[in-house]
Amino acid sequence: MRALQFDKSGIENLKLVELPNPEVGAHDVRIKVKFAGVNPIDYFVVNYLPVKPMPHIPGAEVYGEIESVGDHVKSLKPGDRVIVYNRLFDGTCDMCLSSMEMLCRNGGIMSVITNGGYAEYLTVPEKNVFKVPDNMSEELASSLPVAGLTAYHALKEAGVNSNDTVVVFGASGNTGQFAVQFAKKMGARVIAVSKKVWLKDFGADYVTTYNKVVEDVSRVTGGKMASVVINSVGSSVWDLSLSSLGVNGRLVFFGGITGSEVKLDLSQIYGKHVKIIGTTGGRRIELMEILESCNDCKVKVWKTFSLEEGKDALKALFDPTRDGRILLKIQ
Repeated sequence: MRALQFDKSGIENLKLVELPNPEVGAHDVRIKVKFAGVNPIDYFVVNYLPVKPMPHIPGAEVYGEIESVGDHVKSLKPGDRVIVYNRLFDGTCDMCLSSMEMLCRNGGIMSVITNGGYAEYLTVPEKNVFKVPDNMSEELASSLPVAGLTAYHALKEAGVNSNDTVVVFGASGNTGQFAVQFAKKMGARVIAVSKKVWLKDFGADYVTTYNKVVEDVSRVTGGKMASVVINSVGSSVWDLSLSSLGVNGRLVFFGGITGSEVKLDLSQIYGKHVKIIGTTGGRRIELMEILESCNDCKVKVWKTFSLEEGKDALKALFDPTRDGRILLKIQ
Protein backbone atom coordinates (compact mmCIF):
# COMPACT_ATOMS: atom_id res chain seq x y z
CA MET A 1 0.00 0.00 0.00
CA ARG A 2 0.97 3.66 -0.37
CA ALA A 3 1.34 5.70 2.79
CA LEU A 4 2.69 9.02 4.03
CA GLN A 5 5.47 8.31 6.51
CA PHE A 6 8.22 10.16 8.35
CA ASP A 7 11.31 8.79 10.10
CA LYS A 8 12.05 11.91 12.15
CA SER A 9 10.04 14.96 13.14
CA GLY A 10 9.54 17.70 10.57
CA ILE A 11 7.14 18.15 7.69
CA GLU A 12 10.10 18.11 5.29
CA ASN A 13 10.65 14.45 6.30
CA LEU A 14 7.16 13.33 5.26
CA LYS A 15 7.45 10.97 2.28
CA LEU A 16 5.18 8.82 0.15
CA VAL A 17 6.31 5.20 0.56
CA GLU A 18 5.24 1.67 -0.36
CA LEU A 19 4.52 -0.60 2.61
CA PRO A 20 2.90 -4.03 3.15
CA ASN A 21 -0.79 -3.92 3.96
CA PRO A 22 -1.33 -4.05 7.75
CA GLU A 23 -2.23 -7.46 9.15
CA VAL A 24 -5.69 -8.18 10.54
CA GLY A 25 -6.01 -9.66 14.04
CA ALA A 26 -8.91 -11.79 15.21
CA HIS A 27 -10.79 -8.78 16.66
CA ASP A 28 -9.67 -6.27 14.02
CA VAL A 29 -10.91 -4.92 10.72
CA ARG A 30 -8.86 -3.61 7.81
CA ILE A 31 -10.24 -0.43 6.29
CA LYS A 32 -9.71 0.77 2.75
CA VAL A 33 -9.21 4.44 3.57
CA LYS A 34 -11.18 6.76 1.27
CA PHE A 35 -10.78 10.13 2.96
CA ALA A 36 -8.77 11.43 5.91
CA GLY A 37 -9.20 14.75 7.65
CA VAL A 38 -6.39 17.27 8.00
CA ASN A 39 -6.37 18.66 11.53
CA PRO A 40 -3.97 20.50 13.85
CA ILE A 41 -3.29 17.20 15.66
CA ASP A 42 -1.82 15.85 12.41
CA TYR A 43 0.47 18.85 12.04
CA PHE A 44 1.65 18.47 15.63
CA VAL A 45 2.21 14.71 15.15
CA VAL A 46 4.43 15.31 12.13
CA ASN A 47 6.37 18.20 13.61
CA TYR A 48 6.48 18.07 17.39
CA LEU A 49 4.87 15.21 19.31
CA PRO A 50 6.70 12.09 20.48
CA VAL A 51 5.10 9.26 18.53
CA LYS A 52 5.40 5.53 18.03
CA PRO A 53 6.22 3.46 16.12
CA MET A 54 8.97 5.10 14.07
CA PRO A 55 8.97 5.45 11.11
CA HIS A 56 5.46 6.77 11.55
CA ILE A 57 2.23 7.30 9.60
CA PRO A 58 0.10 10.29 10.76
CA GLY A 59 -3.64 10.76 10.25
CA ALA A 60 -6.14 10.86 13.13
CA GLU A 61 -9.46 11.21 11.26
CA VAL A 62 -10.48 8.37 8.96
CA TYR A 63 -13.39 7.39 6.74
CA GLY A 64 -13.43 4.35 4.47
CA GLU A 65 -14.85 0.93 3.65
CA ILE A 66 -14.26 -2.38 5.39
CA GLU A 67 -11.89 -4.46 3.24
CA SER A 68 -11.56 -7.53 5.48
CA VAL A 69 -12.45 -8.61 9.02
CA GLY A 70 -10.87 -10.83 11.68
CA ASP A 71 -12.26 -14.24 12.64
CA HIS A 72 -14.02 -12.94 15.76
CA VAL A 73 -15.57 -9.81 14.22
CA LYS A 74 -19.38 -10.02 14.20
CA SER A 75 -20.77 -6.50 13.72
CA LEU A 76 -19.02 -5.50 10.49
CA LYS A 77 -18.54 -6.95 7.03
CA PRO A 78 -16.57 -6.09 3.88
CA GLY A 79 -18.09 -3.15 2.03
CA ASP A 80 -19.49 -1.38 5.11
CA ARG A 81 -18.91 2.38 5.09
CA VAL A 82 -17.29 3.32 8.38
CA ILE A 83 -15.51 5.93 10.46
CA VAL A 84 -12.92 5.32 13.16
CA TYR A 85 -13.12 6.41 16.80
CA ASN A 86 -9.50 7.36 17.18
CA ARG A 87 -8.93 6.78 20.90
CA LEU A 88 -7.40 3.49 21.98
CA PHE A 89 -8.83 2.31 25.30
CA ASP A 90 -8.72 -0.80 27.46
CA GLY A 91 -12.34 -0.70 28.61
CA THR A 92 -11.41 -1.60 32.20
CA CYS A 93 -9.95 1.51 33.86
CA ASP A 94 -12.07 3.93 35.89
CA MET A 95 -12.23 6.40 33.00
CA CYS A 96 -13.47 3.80 30.53
CA LEU A 97 -16.01 2.45 33.01
CA SER A 98 -17.46 5.97 33.30
CA SER A 99 -17.71 6.28 29.49
CA MET A 100 -14.68 8.56 29.27
CA GLU A 101 -12.72 6.37 26.85
CA MET A 102 -10.79 9.35 25.50
CA LEU A 103 -9.12 9.63 28.92
CA CYS A 104 -8.27 5.93 29.27
CA ARG A 105 -5.35 5.62 31.67
CA ASN A 106 -3.77 2.94 29.48
CA GLY A 107 -4.75 4.29 26.07
CA GLY A 108 -3.99 7.16 23.74
CA ILE A 109 -4.68 8.71 20.35
CA MET A 110 -4.40 6.69 17.17
CA SER A 111 -1.78 8.33 14.97
CA VAL A 112 0.19 9.22 18.13
CA ILE A 113 0.71 5.89 19.87
CA THR A 114 -0.05 3.89 16.70
CA ASN A 115 0.19 4.50 12.99
CA GLY A 116 -2.62 6.60 11.56
CA GLY A 117 -4.77 6.82 8.48
CA TYR A 118 -2.69 8.67 5.90
CA ALA A 119 -2.39 5.38 4.05
CA GLU A 120 -4.42 3.26 1.68
CA TYR A 121 -5.22 0.74 4.44
CA LEU A 122 -5.60 0.92 8.20
CA THR A 123 -6.21 -1.89 10.70
CA VAL A 124 -8.10 -1.06 13.90
CA PRO A 125 -10.08 -2.93 16.60
CA GLU A 126 -13.72 -3.66 15.84
CA LYS A 127 -14.80 -1.66 18.91
CA ASN A 128 -13.33 1.51 17.36
CA VAL A 129 -15.37 1.32 14.16
CA PHE A 130 -18.82 2.79 13.50
CA LYS A 131 -21.03 2.36 10.46
CA VAL A 132 -21.98 5.46 8.48
CA PRO A 133 -25.61 6.06 7.42
CA ASP A 134 -26.21 5.31 3.73
CA ASN A 135 -27.26 8.87 2.89
CA MET A 136 -24.34 10.61 4.63
CA SER A 137 -21.78 12.16 2.30
CA GLU A 138 -18.17 11.01 2.36
CA GLU A 139 -16.97 14.51 3.17
CA LEU A 140 -19.28 14.83 6.18
CA ALA A 141 -18.46 11.34 7.45
CA SER A 142 -14.76 12.13 7.14
CA SER A 143 -15.22 15.14 9.41
CA LEU A 144 -17.05 13.56 12.32
CA PRO A 145 -14.41 11.53 14.24
CA VAL A 146 -12.27 14.56 15.17
CA ALA A 147 -13.82 17.86 14.05
CA GLY A 148 -17.41 16.91 14.80
CA LEU A 149 -16.87 14.87 17.94
CA THR A 150 -14.52 17.40 19.57
CA ALA A 151 -17.07 20.19 19.13
CA TYR A 152 -20.03 18.08 20.24
CA HIS A 153 -18.28 16.84 23.39
CA ALA A 154 -17.25 20.39 24.33
CA LEU A 155 -20.85 21.62 24.05
CA LYS A 156 -22.14 18.66 26.05
CA GLU A 157 -19.59 19.30 28.80
CA ALA A 158 -20.80 22.90 28.95
CA GLY A 159 -24.41 21.71 29.25
CA VAL A 160 -25.60 23.91 26.38
CA ASN A 161 -29.38 24.31 26.20
CA SER A 162 -32.10 26.58 24.86
CA ASN A 163 -31.44 29.23 27.51
CA ASP A 164 -27.88 29.83 26.34
CA THR A 165 -26.18 32.32 24.09
CA VAL A 166 -23.11 30.58 22.67
CA VAL A 167 -20.18 32.46 21.13
CA VAL A 168 -17.96 30.35 18.85
CA PHE A 169 -14.45 31.61 18.11
CA GLY A 170 -12.83 30.09 15.03
CA ALA A 171 -16.31 29.39 13.74
CA SER A 172 -15.32 28.66 10.13
CA GLY A 173 -12.60 26.18 11.09
CA ASN A 174 -12.65 22.41 11.45
CA THR A 175 -14.36 22.23 14.83
CA GLY A 176 -15.94 25.66 14.75
CA GLN A 177 -18.36 24.96 11.93
CA PHE A 178 -19.64 21.93 13.86
CA ALA A 179 -19.83 23.84 17.14
CA VAL A 180 -22.13 26.34 15.41
CA GLN A 181 -24.40 23.59 14.07
CA PHE A 182 -24.56 21.51 17.25
CA ALA A 183 -25.15 24.53 19.49
CA LYS A 184 -28.08 25.50 17.27
CA LYS A 185 -29.43 21.92 17.41
CA MET A 186 -29.27 22.18 21.22
CA GLY A 187 -31.54 25.22 21.02
CA ALA A 188 -29.01 27.95 21.80
CA ARG A 189 -28.68 31.39 20.26
CA VAL A 190 -25.40 31.23 18.34
CA ILE A 191 -22.93 34.02 17.60
CA ALA A 192 -20.17 32.99 15.19
CA VAL A 193 -16.91 34.92 15.27
CA SER A 194 -15.65 34.92 11.71
CA LYS A 195 -15.64 36.89 8.48
CA LYS A 196 -17.50 34.06 6.72
CA VAL A 197 -21.15 34.88 6.14
CA TRP A 198 -21.87 31.29 5.04
CA LEU A 199 -22.00 30.41 8.73
CA LYS A 200 -25.57 31.71 8.79
CA ASP A 201 -26.47 28.77 6.57
CA PHE A 202 -24.88 26.53 9.22
CA GLY A 203 -27.14 27.85 11.99
CA ALA A 204 -25.44 31.02 13.24
CA ASP A 205 -27.93 33.65 14.32
CA TYR A 206 -25.27 36.35 14.12
CA VAL A 207 -21.83 36.55 12.51
CA THR A 208 -19.36 39.06 13.89
CA THR A 209 -15.66 39.78 13.65
CA TYR A 210 -12.90 39.71 16.27
CA ASN A 211 -12.72 43.48 16.58
CA LYS A 212 -16.47 43.79 17.12
CA VAL A 213 -17.33 40.63 19.05
CA VAL A 214 -17.55 42.12 22.55
CA GLU A 215 -19.67 45.02 21.34
CA ASP A 216 -21.98 42.78 19.31
CA VAL A 217 -22.39 40.17 22.06
CA SER A 218 -23.33 42.95 24.48
CA ARG A 219 -25.86 44.35 22.01
CA VAL A 220 -27.44 40.96 21.26
CA THR A 221 -27.71 39.96 24.93
CA GLY A 222 -28.75 43.33 26.29
CA GLY A 223 -25.50 43.64 28.20
CA LYS A 224 -25.65 40.21 29.83
CA MET A 225 -22.93 38.78 27.53
CA ALA A 226 -22.62 35.12 26.53
CA SER A 227 -23.41 32.22 28.82
CA VAL A 228 -21.05 29.90 26.89
CA VAL A 229 -17.92 30.69 24.88
CA ILE A 230 -16.20 28.06 22.73
CA ASN A 231 -12.51 28.77 22.11
CA SER A 232 -11.11 26.36 19.52
CA VAL A 233 -8.33 28.76 18.52
CA GLY A 234 -5.98 29.10 21.48
CA SER A 235 -4.22 31.91 23.29
CA SER A 236 -4.78 34.58 20.62
CA VAL A 237 -8.47 34.90 21.58
CA TRP A 238 -8.23 34.11 25.29
CA ASP A 239 -8.81 37.68 26.46
CA LEU A 240 -11.65 38.18 23.98
CA SER A 241 -13.21 34.92 25.14
CA LEU A 242 -13.30 36.09 28.75
CA SER A 243 -14.51 39.57 27.77
CA SER A 244 -17.40 38.03 25.82
CA LEU A 245 -18.50 35.88 28.75
CA GLY A 246 -21.16 36.92 31.22
CA VAL A 247 -21.76 36.26 34.90
CA ASN A 248 -21.79 32.55 35.79
CA GLY A 249 -20.67 31.76 32.24
CA ARG A 250 -18.79 28.71 30.95
CA LEU A 251 -15.62 29.04 28.90
CA VAL A 252 -14.82 25.83 27.02
CA PHE A 253 -11.53 25.43 25.20
CA PHE A 254 -9.60 22.79 23.30
CA GLY A 255 -6.57 22.99 21.07
CA GLY A 256 -3.97 25.69 20.85
CA ILE A 257 -3.08 26.26 17.24
CA THR A 258 -2.33 29.93 17.97
CA GLY A 259 -0.52 29.16 21.22
CA SER A 260 -1.16 27.52 24.59
CA GLU A 261 0.15 30.02 27.13
CA VAL A 262 -1.96 32.87 28.52
CA LYS A 263 -1.85 35.48 31.28
CA LEU A 264 -4.78 35.05 33.59
CA ASP A 265 -6.42 37.78 35.67
CA LEU A 266 -7.96 35.67 38.44
CA SER A 267 -10.41 38.42 39.35
CA GLN A 268 -12.01 38.00 35.92
CA ILE A 269 -12.73 34.40 36.85
CA TYR A 270 -13.89 34.49 40.45
CA GLY A 271 -15.48 37.93 40.16
CA LYS A 272 -17.94 36.68 37.53
CA HIS A 273 -18.18 33.12 38.91
CA VAL A 274 -16.82 31.81 35.61
CA LYS A 275 -16.34 28.12 34.96
CA ILE A 276 -13.34 27.17 32.80
CA ILE A 277 -13.70 23.79 31.11
CA GLY A 278 -10.96 22.08 29.14
CA THR A 279 -11.98 19.23 26.85
CA THR A 280 -10.36 16.77 24.49
CA GLY A 281 -11.92 14.40 21.99
CA GLY A 282 -15.17 12.79 23.02
CA ARG A 283 -16.95 9.62 24.10
CA ARG A 284 -17.89 6.71 21.84
CA ILE A 285 -21.53 7.16 22.79
CA GLU A 286 -21.31 10.77 21.64
CA LEU A 287 -19.98 9.68 18.25
CA MET A 288 -22.98 7.37 18.00
CA GLU A 289 -25.29 10.27 18.86
CA ILE A 290 -23.74 12.39 16.13
CA LEU A 291 -24.13 9.66 13.53
CA GLU A 292 -27.81 9.26 14.47
CA SER A 293 -28.65 12.97 14.48
CA CYS A 294 -26.36 14.56 11.89
CA ASN A 295 -27.85 13.59 8.54
CA ASP A 296 -28.81 17.22 8.03
CA CYS A 297 -25.41 18.53 9.12
CA LYS A 298 -23.16 20.34 6.68
CA VAL A 299 -19.44 20.57 6.13
CA LYS A 300 -17.62 23.33 4.29
CA VAL A 301 -14.66 21.81 2.44
CA TRP A 302 -12.13 24.30 1.20
CA LYS A 303 -9.69 22.01 -0.59
CA THR A 304 -9.17 18.32 -1.17
CA PHE A 305 -5.61 17.08 -1.68
CA SER A 306 -4.29 13.75 -2.89
CA LEU A 307 -2.13 11.49 -0.73
CA GLU A 308 0.90 12.62 -2.73
CA GLU A 309 0.11 16.22 -1.73
CA GLY A 310 0.13 15.49 2.00
CA LYS A 311 2.83 18.07 2.79
CA ASP A 312 0.88 20.78 1.01
CA ALA A 313 -2.31 19.77 2.82
CA LEU A 314 -0.70 20.16 6.24
CA LYS A 315 0.88 23.49 5.34
CA ALA A 316 -2.49 24.72 4.06
CA LEU A 317 -3.86 24.61 7.63
CA PHE A 318 -2.13 27.96 8.10
CA ASP A 319 -3.13 29.51 4.77
CA PRO A 320 -4.75 32.87 5.61
CA THR A 321 -7.22 32.37 2.75
CA ARG A 322 -8.44 29.01 4.07
CA ASP A 323 -12.20 28.83 4.02
CA GLY A 324 -13.35 25.58 5.62
CA ARG A 325 -11.99 22.07 5.94
CA ILE A 326 -9.05 20.37 4.26
CA LEU A 327 -9.32 16.69 3.34
CA LEU A 328 -7.01 14.07 1.88
CA LYS A 329 -8.63 11.87 -0.76
CA ILE A 330 -6.72 8.61 -0.38
CA GLN A 331 -8.33 6.38 -3.00
